[in-house]
Amino acid sequence: MTAEPAAAVRPRNRRQLIVEAAGRAFSERGYHAASMEEIASAVGITAAALYRHFPNKYALFAECANVMADRLVDALDDVPVPAALAEVLAAVTRVTVAHRASGGVYRWEARYLNREDRRGLRAKFALVVDRVADAVRREHPGPGEHLRAVAALGAIGSITMHHTSIAQRRVEDLLRGSARRVAATDLATVTGNARVVELPAQPVARTRRSEILAAAIPLFERDGFATVTNGRIAEAVGLVPSALYRYFPGKADILAAACLQAAGLLAQAVEHNLRGVADPHDALAVLAATYVAYSFEHNALNSVANAEIAGLPPGLQRPLLVAQREHIAVWEQQLRSACPGLDSRQARVLVHAGFGVVVETGRRLRWQDTPEHRAAVAALLMSALGL
Repeated sequence: MTAEPAAAVRPRNRRQLIVEAAGRAFSERGYHAASMEEIASAVGITAAALYRHFPNKYALFAECANVMADRLVDALDDVPVPAALAEVLAAVTRVTVAHRASGGVYRWEARYLNREDRRGLRAKFALVVDRVADAVRREHPGPGEHLRAVAALGAIGSITMHHTSIAQRRVEDLLRGSARRVAATDLATVTGNARVVELPAQPVARTRRSEILAAAIPLFERDGFATVTNGRIAEAVGLVPSALYRYFPGKADILAAACLQAAGLLAQAVEHNLRGVADPHDALAVLAATYVAYSFEHNALNSVANAEIAGLPPGLQRPLLVAQREHIAVWEQQLRSACPGLDSRQARVLVHAGFGVVVETGRRLRWQDTPEHRAAVAALLMSALGL
């Protein structure tokens, strides 16, 4: 007689499995694009079973947004006080790398939290920043201790925003070293010494298409891409909603066109500013100054792009990713020339670490565009690279 198959045993950690799968989905596709059905499928359960753990997508999203902060706080609670900066950064790095696939939710998607939940999340990350800043203050006293702490965390957190394949031990060493250099940067020697670079002027909105691009990005940045309707964009440029479709098939096409336009401006700036620069160290200094200038001047678009590109249809996403890879390839080539011991993967990780520094320090400075801020952020970026 054949025995009946045993009933499936419900995993004791199913809630944790759901949160991990949801974190990956929200990180890769964005809050609005990810569905409860795909998250349930990734865990191997039905949507109905998922709703037994979380009443709605927002509740699941709020837990995902908080889980990395909670892990970082817990990891730092296990580090004795006072501790060496290297020990503090090692704890942060271990957690971030271990949860790389799901840890990026808080960086861009947290703006979809309600005000109370956003305030709670900020408070948790403030604890992490304060702990790192205390260690920075003890070992590297000087101006900008909190800014350097935020920059160090930005270097480490950058690993959640790209897919470069590299061994865990190797990437931990790279990020920890990058963060330590950033934390040790002497900002007193760089304030006001920003390298002068040129950016192409933004196109004047002379056509209806360019007016639509110029009007849409501030709306996306302020209210979130998913909540801005075509009707609101049309109203901003004095059109009826149906007329918008004469210029763009949909809202996603507007965002993709704006991102491609900005990528073109950055590529032009890099080509112009690198002209005649032969030494790789000098070239990287020029790249850093150019990227920082671009980031300050286009912070609204960059914020929207970083948050929303993952949710775009593949056909619209592809040319943006190609432009991004081409830009990173310029950095990688110069960095490997300056530091011959690096292989291509290591160089890419460090370049992304530098970009992470710019994002987090820019936010900390509220993107207030001054020569002093540009000089400080560029110096921190160069430290992240190891220069």
